[in-house]
Amino acid sequence: MTSFKSEFLNIMHERGFYNQCTNEEGFDEYLADCEKRGIPAVGYLGSDPTGDSLHVGHIVPLMMLRWFQKCGHKPLTLVGGATARIGDPSGKDKLRPFLSEETLAHNVEGLKKSFMKFLRFGEGKNDALMVDNYDWFKNINYLEFLRDIGTCYSVNRMLTMDSVKSRLEREQPMSFLEFNYMLLQGYDFCVLLQKYGCRAQIAGADQWGNIVSGTELGRRRYDMELFGFTSPIITDSAGKKMGKSEGNAVWINEDKLPAYNYYQYFRNIGDAEVGKCLRIFTDLPMEEVRRLEVLQDKEINEAKKILAFEATKICRGEAEAKAAQETAIQTFEKGIAGDDLPTATGSKEGVGVLDAFMALGFVASKGEARRLIKQAGLKLNDKVITDENYIITETDIENGNIKLSQGKKKHGLLILR
Repeated sequence: MTSFKSEFLNIMHERGFYNQCTNEEGFDEYLADCEKRGIPAVGYLGSDPTGDSLHVGHIVPLMMLRWFQKCGHKPLTLVGGATARIGDPSGKDKLRPFLSEETLAHNVEGLKKSFMKFLRFGEGKNDALMVDNYDWFKNINYLEFLRDIGTCYSVNRMLTMDSVKSRLEREQPMSFLEFNYMLLQGYDFCVLLQKYGCRAQIAGADQWGNIVSGTELGRRRYDMELFGFTSPIITDSAGKKMGKSEGNAVWINEDKLPAYNYYQYFRNIGDAEVGKCLRIFTDLPMEEVRRLEVLQDKEINEAKKILAFEATKICRGEAEAKAAQETAIQTFEKGIAGDDLPTATGSKEGVGVLDAFMALGFVASKGEARRLIKQAGLKLNDKVITDENYIITETDIENGNIKLSQGKKKHGLLILR
């Protein structure tokens, strides 16, 4: 087993967070020295506010930053109020749509809520701090930026970066605006170095090119070595990125997704993913993780329940996790509708069955609902629906509820008003 001098890198390696580092030995020495002297290292994670919540796919680097703080270091969360106006070309085929000032401000507030679920913010020496790159870009002089920063970059080198190279190989157009993105992110890194002594950037593997642009700028412009550290892209056994459920994002913020749905996402993880998810999405000690990840057959369901509870506890708090757990027990083990099942409302005059499932978010379209009905995949009060034109009315209330189900694992309640 690989052994590092720093507590942080040992945890990252053991729990499966380690993908790539710009200078493993140098980063380890830097962290170990900080840990030895009781001086927090400073590292940052950036997110552009293109939405008003992070989702499960963003949690991996966020959990890395959480462990960074647990090891006594100081996390910075950077919201890209400026870079969101351009758009990161990494993994994209076209230019992002431009967002209004009002939408950006709303999204920034949403990201703050997401970050605060995983990190401790405050005034302490290793408390997290949130910054917005619009603060230093809004009044920047373009000619000075070109002179001071542009001269540190080689177009030849930029063309070899995956975010640019793959786009050109697919013959997808890339605007000059997007081509500038890596300069802006590299500049962010150096501003954080100057303002906060930040020498590390933590991100997902798809950000490698942007990270390297920052570490190279730090060396050329400020004669300082900066470190980049990335996590792998977490996929399920089918090779699909984690964080999506039936085509819908598994959102972190409660106004985007009920705690029960969040809980159920992890409760329904495939058997092969349980160990990986316990390591990455929970704070459980590795001794307990190793005990749980070797369980087989019916016992693996107990591990999934623990995974779902612990992951939900971090993101939504212990009270919400307990409520989601109790709802799952009532729904699946006792056969009654739990209090925290997702709900949709409809008119007492009646609701079409297709509209009802769309309102719950179980299907994206009426066409999808029709296909599921033909496959006997939708149920009303645990009875298979066969008529796509069926109108749900108050006569369908049983035990005080109208229960709608998709398959065996997705349940919700329809309330008629």
